[in-house]
Amino acid sequence: MTELHPRLAADTGVLGETELCWLRWMRDARFPWLIVVPKRDGLREWHHLPVADQQRLLSTVNHLAGELERVTGADKINLGALGNLVPQLHVHIIARFRDDPCWPGPVWGQGEPVSPAGTPDWLARLSLPEEG
Repeated sequence: MTELHPRLAADTGVLGETELCWLRWMRDARFPWLIVVPKRDGLREWHHLPVADQQRLLSTVNHLAGELERVTGADKINLGALGNLVPQLHVHIIARFRDDPCWPGPVWGQGEPVSPAGTPDWLARLSLPEEG
């Protein structure tokens, strides 16, 4: 059975899931930030997925990026699948604002995450994908 990498499990909260992916949110109050993780053993790269699953993953990421933009009014939506520290394939979807603490640079390696007090209110306004 596929398991979520321990670092992803520790740094994120449960948002939901589809047949293909776990949907998570990053516990960093500085940014509205989602994580999409395909439920596939040993998967490290997007291009290692079968083409049909690549398209399903893209559909899920696109849906959530649009939803995050809609509910937050973000100036920019950043997408990333780095995997340098966490080898399990996962896609970051991050709402960015011109006045956020890292603008215009990347969020990675820029200070310590700020733990949210409870669940961010923007999460409840997201419409989750039905399949993907």
